[in-house]
Amino acid sequence: MIKTLQVKQATTTQGWISGLMGVMIFAGSLPATKLAVMGFDPVFLTAIRATLAALLGGAILLLCKQRRPTKADLPALIVVTLGVVVGFPLLSAQALQYITSAQAIVFVGVLPLFTAIFAVLRGGERPSALFWLFALLGSLCIAGYAAAHSGEMSILGALWMLGSVITCAVGYAEGARLSRTLGGWQVISWALVISLPLMLPIAYLTTPVDVLSASATAWLGLLYVSFFSMFIGFVFWYRGLALGGIAAVGQLQLLQPFLGLILAAFLLHEAVDMGMVISTIGALLCVVAAKKFAKPPAMAIRAKKAN
Repeated sequence: MIKTLQVKQATTTQGWISGLMGVMIFAGSLPATKLAVMGFDPVFLTAIRATLAALLGGAILLLCKQRRPTKADLPALIVVTLGVVVGFPLLSAQALQYITSAQAIVFVGVLPLFTAIFAVLRGGERPSALFWLFALLGSLCIAGYAAAHSGEMSILGALWMLGSVITCAVGYAEGARLSRTLGGWQVISWALVISLPLMLPIAYLTTPVDVLSASATAWLGLLYVSFFSMFIGFVFWYRGLALGGIAAVGQLQLLQPFLGLILAAFLLHEAVDMGMVISTIGALLCVVAAKKFAKPPAMAIRAKKAN
């Protein structure tokens, strides 16, 4: 009994640490995307970041001689591809043409709630009532700020961001569920490889004539979202979700607005008002409370024992 409890605690802790690393990497995604769309079209940016990440992921799969996914894995991998390789990058890049990265980051605050919902629908998790209470309160802290400032924000940009968040949550939940059997970095690698036959031609066809004349900051943004946001971050994130629970560790996304706002202010010199800060601090407190009432999934414990 004591040994089982220790395994649960160790698994949960590893999941939260790994998830936090993923969130810290993802925090730079929207500011980096904002830099990239200053020099590249959103469609080209979506295609080229997926292509570059797919080449990296595919090379690692070959070097490590990983087994191919089974036919049963393919539907889930396609969902992951549509959610996090295509959906979120494309829709968020479209949004960032109309709103600032600081405004877009606020929308990420509702991502944990959607992720928890899909964790129930697809991951078979059953968080406690108190967990749901704090997950909802955390999302309301962020959504409340967005609603209060909706008059200053492009409606079209807001709709693009909402769509990106929903597709991302589906990809997170499906990828984490598959990670329990296939492995975290393997899931994102195979999802990227699956996208390559589509993304490579699109990247080629949409390459701007003056692509080499883009600014250095635009290229830095592109490289960050290609290798860190699109691949390295997911290595940590999917492992964290699989070990600590999709719904539970997903609440760490509430920290992303806070980290992202700091980067947006530092790198892009975007305005960060006191309302943004207060809403993210409220979300942070809800993350701490949600963690207390979260339970690690039984499948994650069994996977840990098997390893």
